[in-house]
Amino acid sequence: MGKSLLLKISILLLIFGFVVHTPALAKGNSGEDLKKAEESIDKAIELASKGNLLEAKKAYDEFNKTWREIEEGIKSDSVVAYRDIESNMGKVVYAFTLKKEDQVLEALQGLKALNEKIANGGYPQDSGFKNEDISLDDFILILQQTKKEISAKNQGLALESIKNASNSWLSVEGVVVAQSASIYNDSERDLVTVQAMLAANPPEYEQANKVIYNMVEYLTPLANKSEYTYWDAAMILIREGLEALLVVIALMSFVKKSGEARGKGWIWTGVLGGLGVSIILALIVKFVISSGAFGNNNALIAGWTGVFAAVMLLYMSYWLHSQSNIADWNRYIREKSQTALTTGKLVSLGALAFLAVFREGTETVLFYIGMASQIKLQSLLLGFLIGAVILGILAYLMIFVGLKLPLRPFFMVSSVIVFYLCVKFTGMGIHSLQLAGLIPTTNAPNIPSLNFFALYPSWESTIPQMILVLGAASIILFKQIKERNNFNKQQ
Repeated sequence: MGKSLLLKISILLLIFGFVVHTPALAKGNSGEDLKKAEESIDKAIELASKGNLLEAKKAYDEFNKTWREIEEGIKSDSVVAYRDIESNMGKVVYAFTLKKEDQVLEALQGLKALNEKIANGGYPQDSGFKNEDISLDDFILILQQTKKEISAKNQGLALESIKNASNSWLSVEGVVVAQSASIYNDSERDLVTVQAMLAANPPEYEQANKVIYNMVEYLTPLANKSEYTYWDAAMILIREGLEALLVVIALMSFVKKSGEARGKGWIWTGVLGGLGVSIILALIVKFVISSGAFGNNNALIAGWTGVFAAVMLLYMSYWLHSQSNIADWNRYIREKSQTALTTGKLVSLGALAFLAVFREGTETVLFYIGMASQIKLQSLLLGFLIGAVILGILAYLMIFVGLKLPLRPFFMVSSVIVFYLCVKFTGMGIHSLQLAGLIPTTNAPNIPSLNFFALYPSWESTIPQMILVLGAASIILFKQIKERNNFNKQQ
């Protein structure tokens, strides 16, 4: 029994290690790193001087890619050097949008001269960024600075400023979500939208200015609240825990219906592993790294975890739907004899439970830590208990109702719930990767913003969701046609 539990935990921890790994945490010799990255700048200058701006842009993009891998090292050595490089990179991007050879060359040569100065020790080392958490008031000031740069049509500095806001979001999101889930969702959507508007060619300054203005307007009233109630604390757990609960309950109901007792052990291992790792990671972020320093990496973790969970949920939904025929289910059970579920499926059940709980659990713990200084301890504990009780009641009702359902309706309802979560996790995962800057954003104002489905006005997140829905509809239609043809043949 002990070996079995150890095996389960080891597999889940390996999954966790794969999910959270990100090169942005690595640091090396910043001077040497810059010298290597500068080769791409030299190539870009050579191509630009020959009038080949398209290839010069590709060479510069290589520098930009390398920069994202080494910027943490520069940032820790010198905040001034880091900001100067970001500013000069903004000038290069803007010059390429103008498509003027002389301005591109001037911007690239300025960036090269700055890199050489830093690599040769021309910038004295300072304390780097102070990775302290910021208040919501500070966050609003960053937005106002972004608005100022947008009004001046300074694309590079505006992009740098909105990126700073995205990295700082983790420090204040707990304060926001405790007061308004809708404003929290709007904030994350608008942070991505503004970045896309500013990165467009040409930049959409007027629209970006309006979005930033709205963000300041709806966030400012929240900054004035100085204390939270037990119900604020309860709602955080209910909101964040409900999606993970739906995944776990669907898995639990399934293994109970199949009569496979081992499945429960894997699911509980995943749940407990997800909770444990969430708490540990959140505490490390808050007290060792700080939310401000971890902001971008948190979005990457949330994004990749959401995408991986969505893939597994898609498979689970398809498999549940395929078993909705009683004859197919009975045949499957007979084929597996006493083991209704293979070892691979058992591992995937535990891994899916882990990913769902870990994704929601980390944010929940960070939210609670963020609001801890503005709520009485007894109110925080009471709110947590109320939230846990409500989730427990919902879990009991879901399991009770699910087990009472006949076999076919049970599988049909379960497959619909799991598919809904698959669509939502897909939208949430891609949106988080956009927030981290890993995936570009193409704004689509005609697409509505629906939090229930994690639908955002972005083609990159919406198209995969549309493909999932159309694919599911096609499979259901094909299956119905096939069943009707089989029925007609039997007549």
